[in-house]
Amino acid sequence: MSGGRSKARRGRPSLSLNLTPMIDVVFQLLIYFLVSTNFARGEQVYRVDLPSRSDGAADPFALDDEPLRIELVPAGGDPSRGMVAIRLEGPWPQPATFEDLYQFLRSRLLDARQPDGLFAADHPIVVSPAPSVRWDRTVDAFNAAVRAGYTNVSFDESDR
Repeated sequence: MSGGRSKARRGRPSLSLNLTPMIDVVFQLLIYFLVSTNFARGEQVYRVDLPSRSDGAADPFALDDEPLRIELVPAGGDPSRGMVAIRLEGPWPQPATFEDLYQFLRSRLLDARQPDGLFAADHPIVVSPAPSVRWDRTVDAFNAAVRAGYTNVSFDESDR
């Protein structure tokens, strides 16, 4: 009977996995990704316009004051009635009247009573009326800014 067992073992092929090629491929992929990966950040060149320091020390952190624009456009059908719509450029609430414009500008003024204001008293404010807006409405917008405490108020000089 012992002879029968040996014949059964010899007749069945043995299964064995040769992992050497698979490990070799994984190792080569690992080496490839380690060599081809760049772990350092790329250097970049930034253009910087530095202020000249010939006469006096300029403040490098001073920002250009972008003027606050008050646009006046005709509202309603008849421009002779003097109805205007007031528009502020930017993410501001749009005032309906010149009193609302005054309240908005006054609440944003940076002074000793209101240290959390956004604009200094000398911040540029430009009143920009449409050609068909009456002059007295343009002066009303100018007066609202001056009454709120701003000192650098001007009219738009561009030809429309």
